Amino acid sequence: MIESAEVLVAEHAALERAMGDPAVASDPDRLREANQRYAALGPVVAAHRAWRTAHDDLGAARELAGEDPAFAEELPALEAAVAAAEDRLRRLLVPRDPEDDRDVILEVKAGEGGEESALFAGDLLRMYLRHAERRGWRTEVLDATESDLGGYKDVRVSVKSRGAAAPGEAPWARLKYEGGVHRVQRVPVTESQGRIHTSAAGVWVMPEAEEVEVTIDAGDLRIDVFRSSGPGGQSVNTTDSAVRITHLPTGLVVSCQNEKSQLQNREAALRVLRARLHQMAMDERHAAESDARASQVRTVDRSERIRTYNFPENRVSDHRTGYKAHNLDAVLDGDLDPVVQSAVDADEAARLAAISDR
Repeated sequence: MIESAEVLVAEHAALERAMGDPAVASDPDRLREANQRYAALGPVVAAHRAWRTAHDDLGAARELAGEDPAFAEELPALEAAVAAAEDRLRRLLVPRDPEDDRDVILEVKAGEGGEESALFAGDLLRMYLRHAERRGWRTEVLDATESDLGGYKDVRVSVKSRGAAAPGEAPWARLKYEGGVHRVQRVPVTESQGRIHTSAAGVWVMPEAEEVEVTIDAGDLRIDVFRSSGPGGQSVNTTDSAVRITHLPTGLVVSCQNEKSQLQNREAALRVLRARLHQMAMDERHAAESDARASQVRTVDRSERIRTYNFPENRVSDHRTGYKAHNLDAVLDGDLDPVVQSAVDADEAARLAAISDR
């Protein structure tokens, strides 16, 4: 473990020197990559420094303990400090998801439950937008299809961090655990007898890919334009500005109609298509990496029921981690960190266990 940490400490120092190199400083792409890696290694360097200090203090106290009983009394506390520093360093050395520093495209789709499901999809969208606001992330609705009562049949939104995010704090590192089926239990607005109904909405989270990372051949695309539509005659354009893109090799279909410009809708659709193709490549890679798959795939499987929102009891329950809290109103207002953290902790524990078993 210590050898692995020392390799990363050396890399951190090399990056610091490289960022002072005029050749790197004048190249925006190289400088951005160096900055991101430097920031990612910062916590490891700090943890290694803390471990080294604690280890040296313990060694010095042991040497002096034979001569001065006061130092012997300090040994248990110093040993505990070394153990805590080792545990902190070990956790930071757990292999990270290479996508963790990315922004995301998040999709919410109404599922079982008809109009009530669409209203719940709208609640989930608001929850994610408020959560992003709390975290200082930027959001942009790329495309949305509203329902008759003001919910959403489906909606796509991009979530971006402002500047370089700290390790584990970028949108993908936190929101990847939201992928799956979200279930709601409440009395629908359409229910006249006051009976509690159960409905669901699906969430799909994809790391956003840069244009240079996913090559899309123009010959592989079929692009159709059509007139956008909306409930009650709203958002209906008088020109064919909506765009539908079909990726012929995979059969993926993406449509966008939010913008009034056909060009803007086309660019938004291409962003979503790139993210989906990148996600497909990730899924293939995870399928080939059984160790990673054991702890990661369940976090992004949108076919799995992951959470229940029970309105009568004001309760939110995460079925993967066992997390429960009676503050549903706060969660839907964007206070999502404790719920997400339970998934982060469970994933980290699985990774640590996998390392220990080797």
